[in-house]
Amino acid sequence: MKLSPPSGQLESWGRYPKAVQRACSLFWSTDPLPETPGQTVLPYGLGRSYGDSCLNDGNVLCPTRQLDHVLDFDRETGLIRCESGVSLDEVLQLIVPHKWFLPVSPGTKFVTVGGAIANDVHGKNHHGAGTFGCHVTRFELLRSDGERLLCSPAQNREWFAATIGGLGLTGLITWAEFKLRRVENAMIDMESVKFRNLEEFFAISADSDRQYEYTVAWLDCLAGGSSLGRGIFMRGNHAGPGRQTCAPHGPPRRTVPFDFPGLALNHVTIRAFNLLYYARQWRRTAAATLHYDPFFYPLDALNHWSRIYGRRGFFQYQFVVPLAPDHQAIRRILTRIAASGRGSFLAVMKTFGPVQSPGLLSFPRPGVTLALDFPNQGAGTLSLFDELDLIVLAAGGRIYPAKDARMSPRMFQECYPEWSRFRQWVDPRFSSSFWRRVTAGF
Repeated sequence: MKLSPPSGQLESWGRYPKAVQRACSLFWSTDPLPETPGQTVLPYGLGRSYGDSCLNDGNVLCPTRQLDHVLDFDRETGLIRCESGVSLDEVLQLIVPHKWFLPVSPGTKFVTVGGAIANDVHGKNHHGAGTFGCHVTRFELLRSDGERLLCSPAQNREWFAATIGGLGLTGLITWAEFKLRRVENAMIDMESVKFRNLEEFFAISADSDRQYEYTVAWLDCLAGGSSLGRGIFMRGNHAGPGRQTCAPHGPPRRTVPFDFPGLALNHVTIRAFNLLYYARQWRRTAAATLHYDPFFYPLDALNHWSRIYGRRGFFQYQFVVPLAPDHQAIRRILTRIAASGRGSFLAVMKTFGPVQSPGLLSFPRPGVTLALDFPNQGAGTLSLFDELDLIVLAAGGRIYPAKDARMSPRMFQECYPEWSRFRQWVDPRFSSSFWRRVTAGF
């Protein structure tokens, strides 16, 4: 199997850092891994990781999108088995007409099943359903020496735990089987609630997590003072029987055709967006029944939306900290961001529940998570993140590797003390830019 010439075309969603790597492809799940003398290899799905966990600078990526076959779908039990390159978009197209839905979904459907497992993605229902890995029943793991391991909670359990949330480092997932969730139709009964500050968020969140399967909030991260942490809380349940359609979603409606100028996103435009978005709902509570697509995947309606941040790309800073009575860590982080003027118009917060993931390096833990997008403005942006890291560490929190492009080895190793045990399951021929960065010196 031939390797492509070195190329920078395969990139992460955040478009930072830049990487030059070669690519090889598998066409069948029965194919062996290609020989890459002197270079490491890393599986690559749809590139929706934001930082460098899906990059392998100076080495080889193995795109998996050719592994796109659904192998079995039991319409009675909701058990589905497919190759790892099948996207969640394609799974939804198949299952929704038969009244099934994903057990857990991230904020985009344009990720592969293999990527969902490797990053152990979470969604709006974490407080009740946990992570995607909680619903995986088994998968096949192809190692670089040609060994194929069938992994499940009962068979090769250590490999199962290391691979879920293992960032593609334990080998290549060729196919996976997971359980779906039964629904009556494609609709969501949604309610959005405007809240004035952090205290109101936590009160609404605690009440909503008891009554709603899906909860999440948008925050105006530039608001300060008595309005610190204000935003709009969105909660929803699958609609009951007799409601409208079982039709799946359609393709993205619009495309960002070019990279925006670097100055398009600045303090003034981000503040204006936040003010307008908060003001757009003039009533405290609004209710609607809508298709699942705009509820779960609002950004998917705009193809290539990351181009809005320009050629320099952007960072997403996502962390989780334990819940505390005074919410001091969240308060300090939001205060520091507001003071910096380096705000985000995509700031999403929700509480994680107690459901434990089977993954050894899985990100979610009980607490509150906040995800913020920042334009890449160089050293000033990175300096802000270093300050936020100290607050997260002091609170006993951690950073999400799938969204990270810059945390230090010390930060990673303190956030994930299991990393040293995890190393024994890393395939000797597999690596990534992220892994080399956070294990530098070991």
